[in-house]
Amino acid sequence: MQSNIITLNEPQNLELSGETTKLPFTLQDLKAAIPAECFQPNATKSLFYFFRDILIISLLYAVAYYLDSWFFFPIFWLMQGTMFWALFVVGHDCGHQSFSKHKWLNDLIGHLSHTPILVPYHGWRISHRTHHKNTGHLDNDESWYPLNESDYKRMPLEQKIVRYYAFLLAYPLYLFKRSPNKKGSHFLPSSPLFKPSEKWDVITSTVLCIGMVGLLGYLTYLWGWMWLLKYYAAPYIVFVIWLDLVTFLHHTEPDIPWYRGEEWTFLKGAISSIDRDYGLINHIHHDIGTHVAHHIFLNIPHYNLLKATEAIKPVMGEYFRKSEEPIWKSLWNSWANCHFVPDTGSKVYYTSNNKLAKP
Repeated sequence: MQSNIITLNEPQNLELSGETTKLPFTLQDLKAAIPAECFQPNATKSLFYFFRDILIISLLYAVAYYLDSWFFFPIFWLMQGTMFWALFVVGHDCGHQSFSKHKWLNDLIGHLSHTPILVPYHGWRISHRTHHKNTGHLDNDESWYPLNESDYKRMPLEQKIVRYYAFLLAYPLYLFKRSPNKKGSHFLPSSPLFKPSEKWDVITSTVLCIGMVGLLGYLTYLWGWMWLLKYYAAPYIVFVIWLDLVTFLHHTEPDIPWYRGEEWTFLKGAISSIDRDYGLINHIHHDIGTHVAHHIFLNIPHYNLLKATEAIKPVMGEYFRKSEEPIWKSLWNSWANCHFVPDTGSKVYYTSNNKLAKP
């Protein structure tokens, strides 16, 4: 009989004893610095955040319906889209099995968090696992990895527009088509993203998403296209913008290194991220901007990331990256300066299309 209890330390076994690079610390050093309780999920606390998000979403819908005012709808769209994003982050913890010690509960809440916002929970969970196992690897990373200079120059204009100018709306396209130079859909079990043993997980999430689309279609049939725009489509677009903005800024920064071949290790890739400050939004979206510690130890629940981050800072020293810039400035800086990396080199950096790459 298969157990539903999650082994909390399993994700980090990749390199507890295998770090042989020039980093002045090991994964074990970082783990030892973090209080043990940071690794322990609390189901009650996790469920509190889930139901809190659901309550806020419900209240926002009630207020929008009651007021039914075009003066309020733009505010509603921004607030509700932000809450959709917060709900996604709860499902993100579920996908990492850091929501609770019980797989059945993690998967249940993951589906309840992701299906309403049209994210295939298992399909996303599996591809996101690939991202975490290969973060910072130019060939094997899954999301927001840079293109080589030659690939950038060969990229068709329409793809370049999506990747570099409409990237804040790219997530739905990624679910269907994946990233540049990679193929596969998050909705099809035959996709190269998945193992044969994951077939029914993928089918389950896909069927649930189809059901959600069917529900939206039925409600649109009852109440019209304007209902769909006001109460779902506009908040959904805000959610997509939040998701693309935050995930883009997690790993897109001119001084973050990317690796090829044997130069890459799990730990070097994991610290190739950056913490960012979203101000008042930090708590609303569950401190997802606290990203370095999350990549090193993905089994830490979101409500313990701040404490874990403070613990690893003294050990990491200058290798810990945090931006104090306003988010709009970080977005502009990364958009203007991060276009591609050199075709050669085992450790490379982003450069813009009008600059030479760093040596």
